[in-house]
Amino acid sequence: MNTHRSLIRRGAAVAAAAAAALVLAACGSSDDSSAGHAGHAGHASPSPTAPASAPASAPVTQGRQNAADVAFAKGMIPHHRQAVEMADLAPTRAESAEVKKLAEEIKKAQDPEIKTLSGWLTSWGEQVPAEGAMDHSMHGAGGGMMTAEEMDALKSSSGKAFDTTFMQMMIKHHEGAVAMAKTEKADGSFPDAKTVADAIITSQTAEIARMNNLLGKS
Repeated sequence: MNTHRSLIRRGAAVAAAAAAALVLAACGSSDDSSAGHAGHAGHASPSPTAPASAPASAPVTQGRQNAADVAFAKGMIPHHRQAVEMADLAPTRAESAEVKKLAEEIKKAQDPEIKTLSGWLTSWGEQVPAEGAMDHSMHGAGGGMMTAEEMDALKSSSGKAFDTTFMQMMIKHHEGAVAMAKTEKADGSFPDAKTVADAIITSQTAEIARMNNLLGKS
C-alpha cells in the first residue's frame, strides 16, 4: 500500500513539474516576442497613410491655375508696386487730407495683395517680378502704368498741384488695374485669383468715382 501511494505521489510531482516547465516556456516565448517588437520599434515602416513618395512641400494649388492666372499675378505685382510708390509720396507732398487718406487706403489694400500674388507665383513654380520691374509691355495699352517721366513729375510737385496730379494719374492707374482684373475674371481658372480680381474691380472702381468727385470740386 505504501509503495502504491509513493508511486502516485511521484507521478503527481512529475506532472506538476512538467506543467511548470510549459508555463515557463510560454512566458519566455512571450518575453522574446515582446523584446523582438521593441527592438524594431525604432525602425518601423512608414505609415501607409503618409507615403514617403509624396513631397511635403507640394503646393496644394498646383495644377489649378492657367496661363491667364499667371499673367494676372505677374502683371498686377509691378502695377500694385507703382501704386504703392505713388501713395508713399502723399504724406509729405499732398495738401488735401482726403488725398492723404485715400493714399493710405490704397497702400493698405495693395501691399497685402502684392504678398498674396507673389506667394501664388512661388507655389506655382513661377518667377516673381523683381523689385523695380516696371515692364509696361506686359500691361498693354490700357495698363495704366506711369512712365518714368510722369513719376518724376509727381515727385517734384507738392500742395494742390500734387493733389491734382496724383488723382489724375491714379485714376488712369486704377482703370488699368480694373481692366486687368476683368480679364482675369473672364479667362482665369484659379478661384482665389478670381476673388482678388473681383475685390480689385469693386474697390478701385469706387476709388475712381471718389477721385473724380474730388477733382470736380477743385
